[in-house]
Amino acid sequence: MLREGIEPDPRFTLANERTFLAWIRTSLGLIAAAVGFETFAGDIVAPVLRTVLASVLLLFAVVLAVVAVVRWVGVERAMRSEQPLPFPWIAYLLAALLSIAGIVLAIAIVV
Repeated sequence: MLREGIEPDPRFTLANERTFLAWIRTSLGLIAAAVGFETFAGDIVAPVLRTVLASVLLLFAVVLAVVAVVRWVGVERAMRSEQPLPFPWIAYLLAALLSIAGIVLAIAIVV
């Protein structure tokens, strides 16, 4: 699958793999947060809002895992073909969506 181009320095390939694994670890963390939130939020948050927030976290975890694979391949291809690395747009999306989820949760707890 990634045979075209020049074989990059193994250190760069391994760094790309570590970054991929960090995104996967973040995805697993989101899954754990969703399960924990749904399980332990109890009476603090209304059941409908609790289910919606947990579902959004689970959905985002799945999207993040898929994007992690796509980004890993994209970076590997860019290194092999000596092209610029792809823009890390998922980092901005992750920050924005987790911020929104945090704000909604804070509002739900206060209300």
